[in-house]
Amino acid sequence: MSNAVIDRAALRRRNALFALFLLPGLGLASWVTRTPDMRDLLAVSTAEMGFVLFGLSVGSMVGILGSGALVARFGTHPIVLLGMGSLVVALPVIGAGGALGAPVLAALGLAIFGFGVGGGEVAMNIEGAEVERLLGRSVLPALHGCFSLGTVIGALIGMGLTAIAFPVQWHLGAMAVAALAVLLIAIRSVPTGFGKGAPRARGERRDPATRVVLWRDKRLLAIGGIVLAMAFAEGAANDWLPLLMVDGHGFDPALGSAVFAIFAAAMTIGRFAGGAAIGRFGRAAVMRVSAIAGAIGLALVVFVDNPVVAAAAVLLWGLGASLGFPVAISAAGDSGPAAQSAQRVAQAAIVGYLAFLVGPPLLGLLGEELGLRLAMVVVLVLVAGAVLLAPAVRESRDDDAETEPAARAH
Repeated sequence: MSNAVIDRAALRRRNALFALFLLPGLGLASWVTRTPDMRDLLAVSTAEMGFVLFGLSVGSMVGILGSGALVARFGTHPIVLLGMGSLVVALPVIGAGGALGAPVLAALGLAIFGFGVGGGEVAMNIEGAEVERLLGRSVLPALHGCFSLGTVIGALIGMGLTAIAFPVQWHLGAMAVAALAVLLIAIRSVPTGFGKGAPRARGERRDPATRVVLWRDKRLLAIGGIVLAMAFAEGAANDWLPLLMVDGHGFDPALGSAVFAIFAAAMTIGRFAGGAAIGRFGRAAVMRVSAIAGAIGLALVVFVDNPVVAAAAVLLWGLGASLGFPVAISAAGDSGPAAQSAQRVAQAAIVGYLAFLVGPPLLGLLGEELGLRLAMVVVLVLVAGAVLLAPAVRESRDDDAETEPAARAH
């Protein structure tokens, strides 16, 4: 097969991933912008809202922890389809929980959502790392930029519908229909069979060259720490930012949604501009600056009691968090031998999605005792720690001589 044919196929695959990464962002923002309304409809406290979000945690853990084995057995295509299909189902269930004032039903919908996003996005990151390899250039920041673009679109829609008091259940139902249409079109360009592990005969041992143990690889462990911190920073904003602005800085619900739209826009700008910045300055320098910016933004939101400063600081928070996850995932893919690339991406992605989806609900319990602003100090400390770990994402072209050069084309 000619290089031109391979490139065209890879570009179609990349474009499909652009559309697929848009969906969880759109779905997440649709839910997040309605959290103040959902809390009122469910008649729950901040701590009780944390327990509703625990449904997201449970579903996420199941989806994330099972994703690696499922991809190895079935390939990425069916796992992406299952994950994004679950998202489509989850949105109307969440809306129905709000309309009926049923916290358990809302938590069930969030569990389905978490299962879909957790499992589906791990598979999509494995796809994205392979497309980077085929095209020989950075793709993951732009793919995650599409996720952020989805959050911008979802936040703007949610902000407008919140302002006119549009019913939550009809809002989320309409988003589900739109997501289903995109899924049915895009999934056709995701090839079947990729990611499926070769079956082994009974008693045959796995080749040690293809086995990865996260905690035994210091560099991969450091990359995992960066993923955890930066994904937590992103997830905390996605789950709590509107309520943080409403309860912590006195915004009304519509303005709280508007601040979330600012955060989503900053994430989108950072991710789409990230490829050029990485090409010029390198991954480690970009990661260090990003973590510093995110830490400054979080510190201003937490410690400065001024709504204008808080809203402006969200820009730094968003720009700082924007590149952490995709840059670390790229670094994980080329942090060892080529035979381990998919496993390394999967393990780093699992750590990230656990932090992204499971960590923020725990902030609800802390927020009930200390307030949401002070609860964000946990996020601030983690992001500050990512500054120290930034050298772990350096380009690997000159490291690890046993790594094949083809694995380094990012």
